[in-house]
Amino acid sequence: MSHPRADTSSVASVFAALGDPTRLALLSRLADGPAQSVVELTRGTGLTRQGISKHLAVLEEAGVVSSTRVGRESRFAIQPAGLTEASRYLERASRQWDDAAARLRALVED
Repeated sequence: MSHPRADTSSVASVFAALGDPTRLALLSRLADGPAQSVVELTRGTGLTRQGISKHLAVLEEAGVVSSTRVGRESRFAIQPAGLTEASRYLERASRQWDDAAARLRALVED
């Protein structure tokens, strides 16, 4: 059975970026509405703007958020395409695991 290969380095960078609770929380906040500034995203986190900016830079580097300059501030928004590739990778992996479990079940039952 042939499995299409994903660009694993880009998918790995998405998973690495999402492997931090602060970055997951930022992504969740961005998923709830329009683009937000660093100041808006910092509110209620207990972190500094510099800290939030560093987390946003990791998310932007992984391609899951983008920023747009509006006046003196940058506004951040989710980039669904970055998350879509990671989701496809997980779906493929899930099918592979299901196939492996089915083969093992058939081997044990025969």
